[in-house]
Amino acid sequence: MSENQNLLAEQRRALILDEVRRRGGVRVNELTRKLNVSDMTIRRDLDALARQGLIEKVHGGAVPVVEASTHEPGFEAKSALEPSAKEEIARAAAALAAPGSAIALSGGTTTYALARHLLDVPDLTVVTNSVRVADVFHDARHTAGGGGARPGAATVVLTGGVRTPSDSLVGPVADRAIGSLHFDVLFLGVHGISAEAGLSTPNLAEAETNRRLVRAARRIVVVADHTKWGTVGLSSFAALDEVDTFVTDAGLAPELRAEIGEHLPGLLVAGDAPGDPVEPAEPADAPPSPGA
Repeated sequence: MSENQNLLAEQRRALILDEVRRRGGVRVNELTRKLNVSDMTIRRDLDALARQGLIEKVHGGAVPVVEASTHEPGFEAKSALEPSAKEEIARAAAALAAPGSAIALSGGTTTYALARHLLDVPDLTVVTNSVRVADVFHDARHTAGGGGARPGAATVVLTGGVRTPSDSLVGPVADRAIGSLHFDVLFLGVHGISAEAGLSTPNLAEAETNRRLVRAARRIVVVADHTKWGTVGLSSFAALDEVDTFVTDAGLAPELRAEIGEHLPGLLVAGDAPGDPVEPAEPADAPPSPGA
């Protein structure tokens, strides 16, 4: 851990959370020495992490929150977690979408943030099983003067299906719709990601719909903040080596970045300072022009 007194509160809390998860618990006096801040500052950080449901405070320190693998938070609850990290991830991931390409966005709060940044990419065809994501494009499509669609607005296909607590559409209707399609790139939000379990979700129906999305995509980009690493849901739907690029935030510890780099070809860390090394990631190729 860095001993920089000038760490922003959010950066400091990310370091504390990584330490709790890696070691299974920390003591306040250990954190004050490692982060070179006061006892009161550490206790405020632990209070903030506990309010977000990320740790459990115990006498003298904190331990990880152990959630059931079937626990599925709602969209609003997840929206309150790591909002600035999700925004940075969304901004970086949007650069991977080429104008005129066919893309898919799964459900989730990070893909919802990504959708807003994709509004600036012209002539996309977007397939999604997220009502929230579809609404972003629908609302933007009609902002041009005169009531018509603005030039270059995305064409959006909403799969249909049964709505989950996280506002994803899943089940046989969604699965059939996705099964007949092909995407240049899939932007995939996840409940959890780990080397052993791969990509996972607590919802069995959502796992099957995500499998269909993965099979239909030429390239898979996972968008997930650093707190998702090490989380395992009830059902795995893809192995880590099926992912082409993992876009995450600077809160991911250096040793975890190295571990992830052993399993997949592309790691893009949003929010890193200029000059920090990251694996390059190229945008998905746009479809060839007619007659090319």
